[in-house]
Amino acid sequence: MKLSEAIRSFLEHCEIEKNQAEKTIVTYQHFMERFLEFAGNIELEKINLSLIKKYRLHLNRLEFRKNETLSVKSQSYHMIALRAFLKWCIKQDYKTLAPEKVDLPKIEQRQVEYLTREELERLFEAVDDSKINGIRNRAILEMLYSTGLRISELTGLNRSQVNLERGEFSVRGKGSKVRIVFLSDRAREWLTEYLEARTDSYDPLFLNHGRTRNKEEDLRGEFRRLTDYTIQEMVRTTALKAGIVKKVTPHTLRHSFATELLLNGADIRSVQEMLGHSSITTTQIYTHITNKKLKEIHEKFHR
Repeated sequence: MKLSEAIRSFLEHCEIEKNQAEKTIVTYQHFMERFLEFAGNIELEKINLSLIKKYRLHLNRLEFRKNETLSVKSQSYHMIALRAFLKWCIKQDYKTLAPEKVDLPKIEQRQVEYLTREELERLFEAVDDSKINGIRNRAILEMLYSTGLRISELTGLNRSQVNLERGEFSVRGKGSKVRIVFLSDRAREWLTEYLEARTDSYDPLFLNHGRTRNKEEDLRGEFRRLTDYTIQEMVRTTALKAGIVKKVTPHTLRHSFATELLLNGADIRSVQEMLGHSSITTTQIYTHITNKKLKEIHEKFHR
């Protein structure tokens, strides 16, 4: 089978049989088209270690912007996509290179940025809650920290999904994986205050209150649903107002959520489940937190 035909079938498999997110499929398509451009429309059996080594060298030298080459992390993503493709090929009984023979570039374990309890309180208090936008912003910040939601998960929420009485609700994350998240008492109070201040019946949990549109054109309020960018900017400007010198994003609050759990004794498997990570390896970026705790225990009890 030709490479181009196999790539097309692989992407269809990802969409139909694996039901992967559109963003994942688009990413796989981009990476595999880059491999196709490099290798040419060859037969699958011609994919071998020699070709992979040359491709790795090509990626390492590839200039995708002026005087800027691909990072090691980006190169790794290319090889992950290629391994997924080869794994699918082997399952189809196509003769080609075994996926386990494709090594991934070694990348340094990233250190996560998180906020201390004192910084979090400064962030929350920096919000001007005298108007509905401020009440909404405070509810968003409290929810991000209370639940560990990804920003796309937060912006996609509808009012009907959130059970304020129980203080918990389910959310569909990466890979269409469903998990339960929990609201702290304070997050629930701010969210309740925000929803009570609204006079509309729109679906989105969080609205852009500056936008207006003919109700007949947008009965469900999708036009006014907050975007990822709007929330990112709100978090950034609020952090600056609070005098926090770190780069603060919605994902920083997700990191802070996980860090707080670990520092207070939660096991990493539970944190993995609450974050919606498919693999424990992803959650292990927080091991520097547990290592710090081990050091404190050593200093306290070692004589």
